[in-house]
Amino acid sequence: MTNPLKFIQQVRGEVAKITWPGQREVLLTTAMVLVMASLTSLLFFTVDVLIRTGLKFTLAFFGS
Repeated sequence: MTNPLKFIQQVRGEVAKITWPGQREVLLTTAMVLVMASLTSLLFFTVDVLIRTGLKFTLAFFGS
């Protein structure tokens, strides 16, 4: 069993080792995530339209 005081000291020591990102890095990675999410949504939209168009064409061709 670890002493609670010693545990808190160890936690503070580990937290001190963390390197936090700067404002520029946060903004850059946020922009990258937004761009990639937009591109992914555009890709899925395009695939959805193609599948829907193909399905409509197939149903119209064999349905009549």
